[in-house]
Amino acid sequence: MTVLRSGSATDTGLVRASNQDRLLATASLFVVADGMGGHAGGDVASRLAVDALETAFGRAPTGAGLVSAVDAANAVVWEQSLEHAELRGMGTTLTAVALVNEQGRDVLVLVNVGDSRSYRLHDGTLTQISADHSLAEEMVRTGELTPAEAAVHPHRHVLTRALGVAETVAVDLWRVVPVRGDRFLLCSDGLSNEVTDAEIAAVLVEQPEPQQAADELVARARANGGSDNITVVVVDVVIGEEAPDEPLASAGTLRNAEAARAYQGAEGVATGADGLGPEGSSTAAPTSGGSAAPTATAVRAAPPPLLVPEATPSGPRAGAGEATEGTGTSSRADRRTARRRARRAARARRLVTVRTVLFAVLVAVVLASAYSAVRWFDTSSYFVGLDGKELVIYQGRIGGLLWYHPVAVERTGVTTADVDPTYVPVLRGGVEEPSVAAARTYVRNLEVAPGGSSAGGVPAAAPTTSTTLAGALAPLGSRASPAGVGET
Repeated sequence: MTVLRSGSATDTGLVRASNQDRLLATASLFVVADGMGGHAGGDVASRLAVDALETAFGRAPTGAGLVSAVDAANAVVWEQSLEHAELRGMGTTLTAVALVNEQGRDVLVLVNVGDSRSYRLHDGTLTQISADHSLAEEMVRTGELTPAEAAVHPHRHVLTRALGVAETVAVDLWRVVPVRGDRFLLCSDGLSNEVTDAEIAAVLVEQPEPQQAADELVARARANGGSDNITVVVVDVVIGEEAPDEPLASAGTLRNAEAARAYQGAEGVATGADGLGPEGSSTAAPTSGGSAAPTATAVRAAPPPLLVPEATPSGPRAGAGEATEGTGTSSRADRRTARRRARRAARARRLVTVRTVLFAVLVAVVLASAYSAVRWFDTSSYFVGLDGKELVIYQGRIGGLLWYHPVAVERTGVTTADVDPTYVPVLRGGVEEPSVAAARTYVRNLEVAPGGSSAGGVPAAAPTTSTTLAGALAPLGSRASPAGVGET
């Protein structure tokens, strides 16, 4: 028997006008969602997703049921965005953990979409379970950025995956043994962007009660800037199993429909001592503290068949040398000369081959793609800057990019005399925004900031609200899954 105890807290923060986060904490299901898609859309998306997830999981409180519930939540948000033009492009992150029973054994099932995070504290060591589905973190995983560079990357908030922005969604999935004394944390990026992992670990270790820990984490995020909505759920395993010897396994990523079927076949399979899951997922290294981590089994789809190209001979054609040797009329020197000529002819034939042509085509495609990528990267961003004393909305990157220079797309008529003087240095450097509409909103907020024309305030250095790579603003009825879906 497993007994869980939880504490939760959410806060609008010091910058945002509304709280678009949503949380759920029941006896067996815990959820954090961070909405995106404008003032109305983000709030609607997170609320719809959490409500749909709770309802669907209540009908089937199993591991497969949780996966199906994510699929149901995605469908609800997607369909609402199609039916209501004002909600088009909305979406939400979602990270959840559920306690289920599989063949008489209690298991914690975790799912994640987006950059809201799940952590596990075991023997004083904090481990991030989920992987952020953001552009910067994807670049870290491929080695293009270091973690330190990703922390300040201008696209660190741009999501590559979110719930409700396409007809289907890929979900990361884990199955973890609930170990007595372990503490799990679910949070939106309003916490992880403001509070370091070391600070989070310290709070989770120091605060004995989950509610105290949740309140303290929110307070620290506010104290460190509170630039976004902050939502925290802390879950303690009060009664559970003793720590197993197997390390934590890596996550599997599936489309939800596939995941439900694959998971249904994997339920009730006890994790072996080798740490392999039902589909043979490999295990990660043990935690740095030397303590054994709980087993997490990754459910994976079958890999695609490996396509092996047909082997082709290399070098001169077989049999050419034997024909020369068998004439009986040539001297040994003549035969050597003939072989050298054959080798030279073979090398000449290989100068222009299919591989050479394909390589040239590939280089041309790469260069064209690089040019298009640079152009898109430059023109897909906007920022608010100063032209003299007037606030102007520019298209492009702050400071320019290669041969592209920012272009003024709108003069706001607002001057530095209309805003708090403390914001002026930041405006001189430029404040990046995902769209013209977001830039207008930012300027309006500055007008009502302290020192402006009325009460209220939005710090000028705050992170931007919501950007899209492409798919979040797809036309009504589009069924294509976007390459990047937004920013929370």
